[in-house]
Amino acid sequence: MSSLTRRLAAASGSLVLIASLAACSGGGSSDPSSASDRGSDGGGATERTLTVFAAASLTDVYGEINTEFVKEHPGVTIQMTNGGSNDLVTQISQGAPADVLATADTKTMDTAVQQGLIAGDPTTFATNELTIAVQPGNPKGIATLQDLAKPDLTVVRCAAEVPCGSVTDQILADTGVTLTPASEENSVTDVLGKVTAGEADAGLVYTTDVKRSDGKAEAISIPEAAAHATEYPIAVAKDSDNADLAKEYVDFVLSATGQAALKDAGFGAP
Repeated sequence: MSSLTRRLAAASGSLVLIASLAACSGGGSSDPSSASDRGSDGGGATERTLTVFAAASLTDVYGEINTEFVKEHPGVTIQMTNGGSNDLVTQISQGAPADVLATADTKTMDTAVQQGLIAGDPTTFATNELTIAVQPGNPKGIATLQDLAKPDLTVVRCAAEVPCGSVTDQILADTGVTLTPASEENSVTDVLGKVTAGEADAGLVYTTDVKRSDGKAEAISIPEAAAHATEYPIAVAKDSDNADLAKEYVDFVLSATGQAALKDAGFGAP
């Protein structure tokens, strides 16, 4: 073999070695599953934030539902906003970003639909009933709705424009009871808070609110409340930036897992 032939063979072998090393290094890979394409955690889950606006009475149970939803949706963070249903709709109408809206009555959700804030049709996912919340041991001996009219009692309720206030008005009208409340609150959570803090002898709230008080309040049932059970609807917000994920969340609330959590919290079936 000539010296020229030997030199060409050696050069060819060097090129093959260089190509092999480059392939092993993975430099310049166009593999779509590479870390740069898998999201910031490199584990295949794209980080997303879902903003859920939910009625105050849903605060605790939605916390549980959110935990389970995130387990099944890696990379998702849920930003919760809880408050009076009317206040939530007002915030969304004024431009607050929201992906999901869950209200404590159909009337408020209808308002959101009429204002063009909702995509598709809302779906009822739970029901609830009004009850009387009193301090542990019921020191004032309250037994009926009529007892709340006694002048020596400090009673609080929701404002008329709030869902729990609207159903309160309906029940009072049916029973002919007239109340002189010490205050009218903008959310059912605030009503319960007045009772548990000892600032009120009784308050009109939902049965689920007393249950989530962890023994800080007791419930006195209102027989007439059964005829005025309130329905809770949920829907995807029209301007959601995560419409597909929002729809998955709605479906999750309606799923066996979501419904079990709602039942455990004292809510009725839709």
